Amino acid sequence: MRFVSVFAAALLAIVPLPGGGGQVTAAAQSAQLSIERVFASPSLSGPVPRGVKLSPDGRWLTVLRSRPDDRERYDLWGFDRTSKQWRMLVDSKALSSGRELSEAEKMQRERQRIGDLKGVVTYTWRDDSAAILVPLDGELFLVRLDGSNEKLGGGGGDLLNPALSPKGQYVSFVRGQRLWVGKAGAEAQPITPAESAETVHWGEAEFVAQEEMARFGGAWWSPDDQRIAVERFDDAGVGIVTRTAIGADATQTFQQRYPAAGTPNSEVSLYVMNPDGGAQVQVDLGPDKDIYLARVDWAPDGKVLYVQRQNRAQSVLDLLSVDPATGKSRVLFTETAAKGSWINLSDNYRFLKDGSLIWWSERDGFGHLYRYQPNHHPDSHWQQLTKGDWVVTGLSGVDEKTGRVYFTATRDDVLAPQVYALNLGQPAKIEQLTAPGFTYSAAMDKSGQTLLIGRSGPAQPPQVYIADGKGKRLAWVEENMVAGPHPYAPYLASHRAATFGTILAADGSTLHWKMITPEMEPGKRYPVFFEHYGGPHSQQVTRSWGGGLEQAIVAKGYIYFKIDNRGSANRGVAFESQINRAMGSVEVADQKTGALFLKGLPYVDGAKIATNGWSYGGYMTVKMLEADQGLYAAGIAGAPVTKWELYDTHYTERYLGDPRTDPQVYTKSNALADVARIKDPLLLIHGMADDNVVFENSSMLISAMQAQAVPFEMMLYPGYTHRVSGPKVGVHLWNTIFAFLDRHGVTPPK
Repeated sequence: MRFVSVFAAALLAIVPLPGGGGQVTAAAQSAQLSIERVFASPSLSGPVPRGVKLSPDGRWLTVLRSRPDDRERYDLWGFDRTSKQWRMLVDSKALSSGRELSEAEKMQRERQRIGDLKGVVTYTWRDDSAAILVPLDGELFLVRLDGSNEKLGGGGGDLLNPALSPKGQYVSFVRGQRLWVGKAGAEAQPITPAESAETVHWGEAEFVAQEEMARFGGAWWSPDDQRIAVERFDDAGVGIVTRTAIGADATQTFQQRYPAAGTPNSEVSLYVMNPDGGAQVQVDLGPDKDIYLARVDWAPDGKVLYVQRQNRAQSVLDLLSVDPATGKSRVLFTETAAKGSWINLSDNYRFLKDGSLIWWSERDGFGHLYRYQPNHHPDSHWQQLTKGDWVVTGLSGVDEKTGRVYFTATRDDVLAPQVYALNLGQPAKIEQLTAPGFTYSAAMDKSGQTLLIGRSGPAQPPQVYIADGKGKRLAWVEENMVAGPHPYAPYLASHRAATFGTILAADGSTLHWKMITPEMEPGKRYPVFFEHYGGPHSQQVTRSWGGGLEQAIVAKGYIYFKIDNRGSANRGVAFESQINRAMGSVEVADQKTGALFLKGLPYVDGAKIATNGWSYGGYMTVKMLEADQGLYAAGIAGAPVTKWELYDTHYTERYLGDPRTDPQVYTKSNALADVARIKDPLLLIHGMADDNVVFENSSMLISAMQAQAVPFEMMLYPGYTHRVSGPKVGVHLWNTIFAFLDRHGVTPPK
């Protein structure tokens, strides 16, 4: 694989971020990569920015960047594209009050998968590009581009979902389960009513929307600041579970409304209000109350509100057109899942000023882009823009003036999405804008003029750059070259290249694998660290940066291996939907196919294949050991789901149906009934404050194995949630794993 340093720096408009990696100045010195270094600061991946945005006028580029001495704390930096100068706009340590996050804030961050981050984690540009709204430790700051800031009224307490209205006239946020709105610089006031029932929330997203639908907010400003659509949900019918957070020196219990599979969901409704809390109308979401409020958007001119409504079975998705003055709605069109499948929600759509819509759909068996034109004759409402046995992975932006649509897709390599463009007038003519050898993602400014492109490769940590509409690089946001002071530079000489290949599943499906081998001596055979996830909505095998952990495992003398089984993402409906009503079946069979492939390799010690997974991967470890005794030398199950009835409605019922009508599906998919079949060493790991895969999953597995006299080992982490990570505890976790493998003889040759 070609390493990025072959690009001639003289041909690039390099914009170095202070403290970032420089150009190649000397050959990397070889060093042994340790587990301790993997979890230390600075990150081995280098200065990888988060939250990259362009100001509305396109002049400024802003990023969240971690501190060299604390990889989990982020500050806000700005780059003036005119002066080509970087400036720290918010020093999170200097501005921080040190206030501890409320339980609601902590749980929201957990669901956003940023629970371990500190400092600035989100921000919003004002429409005039003169200031930025920055929430920090329960306070709201309006930050100007000279670095000065103003604390806004209404902060100083528990605060969720802070937002600026598009024109910058108002600030909104949720406090005390009510939506508060205030004119910038003035004290905010609640605009939603005080409810007598503590189960009612305004302006928030319900649990499953945050956890499973990637919708984290419950308020949507109209483009002209004149109206705001507000979600109201009532958890009165949702069952209460006692969530126990077991810490090192104390145990807390939380009475949490949790919609487990087969139980009632939140009752959701939607209102349109004035910012002053005056007139409000309720949106007609239809007679069926047991639905999901999937997405809410305003038309570019603010005259229409669009709502995506999904049924409980997730087989139907309706796009509603709503009159914001009356709340009346009508169905514009309906997406219906193929038999034996489901509707995958997406953010890959865009409402255009001419009234048409760019829309992502899997209606032809693969995720592709379509244009919906409601003003055309019914026979020509739809125009398919992309087609083929590949998928569009992201809609990056639209230049409405030229009719140019930008997107990422797997058209040329399922393992490495590229950035493409097409013109609405000639959609069959697709132009590739990026060079092969990397995996890409892309976003754009609102006008579709400038691309923000992220990429990485097997030997290149993530990079970010700005490009024009033809894909020409204009400037690096972060070149992240592995050289000079880059944290990974000392280990580059010993970096082991990844190889990729395919094997066939039992039904003839192509399965992609990734392998990294240590330096091997002829005639010797090596153990395998076989990592897996296996669940839907995830693709593990890609031509992207894998991080330092993979290399540290290989440095210990293990072969690192993973394979994407049937049911994983970006392979089309037929490939993914094979797990429908059958979790724990084809995934387990395909991982076995991978293990048998490994056993046939002359340099693999077939008696020393250890399998490891977390979350769905932990569930897979248990199912794999139950299904194929003796195939794996040992298994590590981290935070495993063991009983699907304990997991939430939206995720679980999407794949397994409703346990009230399909109990046999759940019985077969669960991991508890066959624990007596586990004959190989098992290490169980779980955080004892996990609010995602609750600890009850592991306690039930523990009890079941003890009842069947099945030996196992266990490591529990008090106070940790679904992510057990950190500078010290991460080291402890991985040292525990390798000590377990040592005890059971899964070790490299001498």
